This record gives sequence, C-alpha cells and structure tokens, in this order.
Amino acid sequence: MTDGRAGGAAVRHVDTRAGRANMGFIGAIVAVATISGFLFGYDSGAVNGTQEGLRTAFNLGDAGLGFTVGSLLIGCFIGAFFAGRLADLMGRRNTMMVAAVLFLVGALIQGFAQSQPIFVLARIAGGMAVGAASVLSPAYISEVAPADIRGRLTTLQQIMIITGLTAAFLVNYLVAAGAGASTDAYWLGIEAWRWMYLMQALPAAIFLVALLFIPESPRYSSPRAGTKRRRASLPACSEPTRRRPSCRRSAPPSSPITGRASPI
Repeated sequence: MTDGRAGGAAVRHVDTRAGRANMGFIGAIVAVATISGFLFGYDSGAVNGTQEGLRTAFNLGDAGLGFTVGSLLIGCFIGAFFAGRLADLMGRRNTMMVAAVLFLVGALIQGFAQSQPIFVLARIAGGMAVGAASVLSPAYISEVAPADIRGRLTTLQQIMIITGLTAAFLVNYLVAAGAGASTDAYWLGIEAWRWMYLMQALPAAIFLVALLFIPESPRYSSPRAGTKRRRASLPACSEPTRRRPSCRRSAPPSSPITGRASPI
C-alpha cells in the first residue's frame, strides 16, 4: 500500500512538472504568434507621423496623399482573403513566415522608396501581411492552445495590436523630436519619417526568426496530411495510445503541446 501511494505521488509530481513545462512552452509559442499583432498595429499606426514627409518627398496633393496612405487597405483585403486558403495549402506557420517576410520587405522598401509607385507597392505588401496576420495568428493560437485557456490566449492578439499602435506613436514622437521635424535628416542622413518605417524591420526580423522555432498547428497536421508530417508536429502523440487515449486514430487532432484532444 505504501509503495502504491509513493508511486502515485511520484506520478503526480512528474505530471505537475510536465504541466508547468508545457504551459511555459505554450506561452512561448503564443508570444511568438502575437508578434504579428504587434506588427499589425505598428504598420497601421506608423503612417500617422509620416504624412508631411510623404507629401514633401513625392510632391503629393491631398488626393495622392490619401491614396498613398490608404493603399495599405488594398493589401489588407488581399491578405485576409487569401490567407486562409494559403494556410490550408502551406500550413499556418509557413504562411505566417510569408507574412513576416512581407512585413520586413515592406518596411524596408517604404523606408527607402524614392518614388510614390514603389512606396505604394511596398505599402500594399505590408497590408497583405496585416490582413494575413489578422486571420492567421488568432487561428493558430486557438489551434495549439488548451481548450480551457484558448479564449484568454487568443485575446492577447488584440492586446498586441494596441501595443503596436502605441509603439508606433511613441517611435514617431521620439524620432521626430530627435530630428527636430519629421522631414529633417536623422541617423545616417536619412529623413526622420523614413526611420519611422525602417524601425519596423527589427520586430519583423525577430518574428521571422522566431517562427522557425515553433511547431505547426495540429489542425494542419491532421490524419489526411500524412504520417511523416503528423508525427513531426504532434510529438505528444508519439507515446503509446494506451497512455494517451486522446491520440487514438479515431480521436480529433490533439494539441502538440498538451496532448489533449481538440474539441473542434
């Protein structure tokens, strides 16, 4: 009897440690996924401090400035419309990596563009990333998170969007204050308004690299996706099914972190 109690206590202790480790891993995954929300907010807000620079650099009137600023929404429509289908074909993580590249390239080209058409194309590319992020990040989080905290974790995406907007306004203020005006030269002789876009390249690069270290969504790695890819993204299900009945073939896909069946 004593041995049985000791064994039970040891199992509970191991389960508790595993649960803490899994929750830490979940937190890391969610933190990576919500960087897209930060970039969403930053890309949407940075343009507010750059309008005088755009007007001066590209000799824009009111209509031209309005179209240049609003061209982000064209990309948002395209990105949001195609992101879901692309995620089904390529996987959630791979599609988010495409969005990260668009965030990065869009920020750099917007910062260095010497003509309005090039700037608008870069802004549309950034908008495609914004639209894709608005669809994919909440979906990815909901698919990897345990059911009992799924709603709370998905809400973090909205918080990060507001954080990104706030960061954009703060960066705009600091850069303009440091240069004297948004149209004045700042670091390396580059105008301050251009740096407001270039600053986005740093979190975009972090997002791209961090995506390499998180697993694919279990919904993408469902039984129809093939044994090899399913095993790679669902390591928790590699244990014998008698120990994890939620991983039996007839069960719905499990979270790669917790091994729990996803009640979708």
